[in-house]
Amino acid sequence: MTAQAREGACAFAWRNYLLLHSGIGENDNRRCALYRYITDLCDTGQYDFDLLQIAAVAYLRNMDTLHDDRRARSAADHALTECLERRSA
Repeated sequence: MTAQAREGACAFAWRNYLLLHSGIGENDNRRCALYRYITDLCDTGQYDFDLLQIAAVAYLRNMDTLHDDRRARSAADHALTECLERRSA
C-alpha cells in the first residue's frame, strides 16, 4: 500500500497543481521535489492516503509562496500535524 499511497498522493496533487498553473510542464522540478517530500513522509511511517494528499497539496502550495524546499516542507509538515491533531480530537 505504501507505493500506491505515495504514487496516488503525488499524482493527485500534481494534476491539481497543473490545473491551476497551465504554464508548468509535466517534468517540472517541483514534481521531483514533491515526490521526494512524499517519499520522505512514507519513510517516516506516514502511509495514510488522505493525509499524504493533504501534505502533497500543502507542499506544492508552499513551494509557490516560499520558494524554498526546506521552508515548504516545514509548512506542509505543520499542516499535516494540524490534520492529525484534529483527527485525534
